[in-house]
Amino acid sequence: MENIKKLILNVVPGAVIENKKIFTVTVEPNKLHLLAKTLRDYAAIPFDFLVKLIGMDSGGKLGVIYMLSSSTDVSKEIVLKTWTEDRENPLLYSVTDLFETAHFNEREIYALLGIRFINNPDMRRFFLNADWVGFPLRKDYDANPELNPLSLDSKEIVDIAPRIMETENGLVEETVNIFEADDYIINIGPQHPSTHGVMHFRTALDGEIVKKIDVHSGYIHRGIEKLSENLTYPQILHFTDRLDYLSANINRHGLCMCVEKAAEIEVPERAQYIRTIMDELNRIDSHLLAWSAMTNDLGATTAFIYGMREREIILQMFDKICGGRLIINHNVIGGVMFDIYYDFQKDVKALIPYMREKLVEYDRFFSHNVIALGRMIGIGMMSKEDAISYAVTGPAGRASGWSCDLRKHQPYSLYDKVEFKEIIRNEGDAYARYLNRLDEIEESLHIIEQLIDNIPEGEICTKTKAIIKLPEGEYFQRIEATKGEFGVYIESRGEKTPYRLKFRSPSMALVSAMPLICKGEKISDFIGIGGSMDYVIPDIDR
Repeated sequence: MENIKKLILNVVPGAVIENKKIFTVTVEPNKLHLLAKTLRDYAAIPFDFLVKLIGMDSGGKLGVIYMLSSSTDVSKEIVLKTWTEDRENPLLYSVTDLFETAHFNEREIYALLGIRFINNPDMRRFFLNADWVGFPLRKDYDANPELNPLSLDSKEIVDIAPRIMETENGLVEETVNIFEADDYIINIGPQHPSTHGVMHFRTALDGEIVKKIDVHSGYIHRGIEKLSENLTYPQILHFTDRLDYLSANINRHGLCMCVEKAAEIEVPERAQYIRTIMDELNRIDSHLLAWSAMTNDLGATTAFIYGMREREIILQMFDKICGGRLIINHNVIGGVMFDIYYDFQKDVKALIPYMREKLVEYDRFFSHNVIALGRMIGIGMMSKEDAISYAVTGPAGRASGWSCDLRKHQPYSLYDKVEFKEIIRNEGDAYARYLNRLDEIEESLHIIEQLIDNIPEGEICTKTKAIIKLPEGEYFQRIEATKGEFGVYIESRGEKTPYRLKFRSPSMALVSAMPLICKGEKISDFIGIGGSMDYVIPDIDR
């Protein structure tokens, strides 16, 4: 990283560089954009993937943490930090012109911390209504419910966006209309079965062609990150199951790994085997539902029933091992809560050939149906460059030619001990995303096949203290969830509760790309495109 360090100091001489586990750079607010652009455009290692934005209230200062990675090697990481001491009118510079994924993330930070971003074209609050009082993630937030009474008069839909633009005459506050005056606007959702949750898309149409989409989220916002600030680390675990509930086991694994890394807790080898097998079963379970839901979105009810049939076999295994089917209460700090049941290996080994037979059946039954192909091939196009800019990872990102599987690039658990292929296609359409999930099921079966007969004897969980206190510091963990990259950030002040906890939602990136890939498509194809992205709304509404 010496060359990177020289580059940074050459561009921003006053930058404070810390050689932590992740290379960390702190700069003045007016230097952040220049530094981010320089790193994005760095020819040797372009840091063009904005993994996450984390809003912070450090007491006296309000700030933002940016984790950057490289699209050419997603294991490379740099953390940038900046701040403002103005709590009355906090302003920082936007990076929306550099990374498309910053749009929703900056609006989230504004809603929850009150930081507005100069040159962001749309500074409406994301998640919260426009008339919400206060900023919930601030340490001095007044949570009195009387301040924000539920009302039918609440300004939930706002089609005029405020913004602060930098001009030759200084900063100018202005407003801009989201839609044109003569736009014909329809509402898709929030209560619509094919929005895959309570999501609201304000959609402008030109005849039957999608002209523009404005995304409204937050209908099921639960304040998980705020609640976590007053809970111990074991008490927080159950929240991860309820983010992307179709990736419950993997999400919880990520949080456990972050805590274990910070506390230097070693996980027994038997638990590592069980965790990896359960993660891949969870991936198959999620991809089966994604396939089933997408076929149903396209009108194939029979295919939906077939997918649910196979998924039920996996859910029954989860039920036997931990008593949960959807919410898999299994991973704990130090290992797993329950050992495998007597016939677990037998059941898993029976699933492998059966599931392979069904994949052939799916291919014959639906994957070459002429009507289905007409509604998927060349529909919802997303280039590799757009996937990177919008931070679309997982099967959707890899369908656009981007190698971003963290199990390959940043192996954790036992992924460095098994052989499997990273499924990548270059078409970037709904059909490529559809096929990627089916092929990933086969790779998950192959991973499980290599592990299931080799589970070692031993403990399933390391003994830990009843109260776990992490050393002071910042801790990051990135894992490959079913929808893409799931991230955990913890700032500890040495207490039994986190000072700040942040979850990186893969579904938020998936939804942020919907206005792009749906523009110019028929309204009838909107639903199929959404199914191909496979987002889950509670994963966004954290």
